[in-house]
Amino acid sequence: MAAEAGVNLAQVVSVLGAGVIAGPIFKRLGFGSILGYLVAGIIIGPFALGVLEEPATILHIAELGVIMFLFIIGLEMRPSRLWSMRRDIFGLGAAQVVGCGAAMTLAGIGFGLAPAVAFIGAMGFVLSSTAVIMQMLEERGETTTPLGQRAVSILLLEDLAIVPLLGVVALLSPRPETGGSWVVDVLIALGALAGLFVAGRYLLNPLFRLLSAARAREVMTAAALAVVLGAAWIMDLSGLSMAMGAFLAGVLLSESAYRHQLEADVEPFRGLLLGLFFIAVGMSLDLAVVADEWRILMITVLGLMAIKALGIFVVARLFRARTSEAINRAALFAQGGEFAFVLYAAAAAAGVINARDNAIFTAAVILSMILTPFVVMAVRALVRPEAEDADGVEAPDGLSGSVLVVGFGRFGQVVCQSLLARGVDVSILDVNANRIRNAEPFGFKVYYGDGSRPEILHAAGAHKARLIAVCIEDIKAANLIVELARKEFPHATLMVRAFDRGHALDLIRAGVDYQIRETFESAMTFGAQALEALGLPPEEVAETSADIRERDQERFALEMTGGIYAGVGLLHGNAPIPGPLFKPRKLKAAAADAPLQADPKGPPEPE
Repeated sequence: MAAEAGVNLAQVVSVLGAGVIAGPIFKRLGFGSILGYLVAGIIIGPFALGVLEEPATILHIAELGVIMFLFIIGLEMRPSRLWSMRRDIFGLGAAQVVGCGAAMTLAGIGFGLAPAVAFIGAMGFVLSSTAVIMQMLEERGETTTPLGQRAVSILLLEDLAIVPLLGVVALLSPRPETGGSWVVDVLIALGALAGLFVAGRYLLNPLFRLLSAARAREVMTAAALAVVLGAAWIMDLSGLSMAMGAFLAGVLLSESAYRHQLEADVEPFRGLLLGLFFIAVGMSLDLAVVADEWRILMITVLGLMAIKALGIFVVARLFRARTSEAINRAALFAQGGEFAFVLYAAAAAAGVINARDNAIFTAAVILSMILTPFVVMAVRALVRPEAEDADGVEAPDGLSGSVLVVGFGRFGQVVCQSLLARGVDVSILDVNANRIRNAEPFGFKVYYGDGSRPEILHAAGAHKARLIAVCIEDIKAANLIVELARKEFPHATLMVRAFDRGHALDLIRAGVDYQIRETFESAMTFGAQALEALGLPPEEVAETSADIRERDQERFALEMTGGIYAGVGLLHGNAPIPGPLFKPRKLKAAAADAPLQADPKGPPEPE
């Protein structure tokens, strides 16, 4: 039975095993999992070890990973939010596609290619890889940042561009039978979009409401997959991108009460299939073409990436992006993408480009996808982020408050309330210009400055302050301020917000006067209220809280000398154990003082 199958079990295990090994290794080395999957695909592909002879077989299945990825992105995009991005989609996105496509087309003609061949090669390369870009943004936690949102806008426009580009292929074809009416194609695409909108607006929510009544998890999962794949299939039939169909389905369900359930159902399939997609792309790299045409390929890849990056940078600056953002966007989008394979295959079938051109262009796109993680890493290492725009905010100069508060986030704001309520003269520093501006309407005067710089602390009056309160969440910056304050301002009482238990231990060793984990007191109050909600009398709740505080202090003292696992027996755990690690002790009625809390970089800590 296995021998009759196109892809046997051994091949499936080999593909999955290659991804399991290569992805984590490359990510641990700092290159990202994408490069690991691509390299794994090259190694086990038909042009190297030959584990799988038909990469197209797995590529078609793995494309579902990209589809589900875009569906999840769509779930985060409410229609109002998508509408607010219209300028970036149809302005920035169109400008980037047209500008970069024209520049690369002219370069191809300059190198002796026929105009039609140069145009197809350039426009395929201008369609960046949705999978590569979104995966890299996700790994760096930048999907919801302004850079990530503009990236989504550009990718949406590029998905739309595939329809007119396929129409242009038909017009350029020397074979009349491949022509057809591009007007009809456009009308079909618009009709499909309208149909998907109507179905999503009026049918999907009632459908999921009906299915949820069955209380069968597998039914909801099947329905979620059916919606994603159905939307992708409809868009594919109409000539549009399958990824766009999945994205729009996500957008239409973004305001549904079932949004989070849908995301949870689709997520496991998305991660697996997206990894398989990159492996399949690596398998598709024809090493024989690379060996035979390496000179042309080197010029093509480096030339097109350089021209495209320059065009992206120019367009970004024209749309008033900061220099650092323009450079990062150029590095991120400089590669070709998976939609190029569709365009090149259609052009080859229509006779616009020959088989050799198709092989070279396809190999160039794959090589550019492999190079992208290296380019992005190099750019981020060499290009420092620009300083935040501090126009309209005031830097400290000659302040003399008795308390200097560094950091005016949520933690710092609450701290300041106690001080200001008693009329204490407080000077406040923060490095977030927007936060400073937003604080003004609420009656706060916050100064712009980096508290880890000695000249800023002097200007903020640290040499006169009786107390310095470090309320920032950045561990590295907090430690720098502690070191600086202990050296330059030893007279001042030093109180520091600890990020976790490990950070708290470091602060104590650094000699701070007081530190507290940022979540400890709120979690203690929460736990006490939970016990009261369960019906325990107030005196028992107080006894329990006092015992937990005492245990925490004892454990903390043990950790100072014995490491993070010292005193673990003082924790109340819920895992079954053969016998008691310690004898339960009688709870004391009086609450101990608040401890020195925090979470290590090691085991989880109940807070």
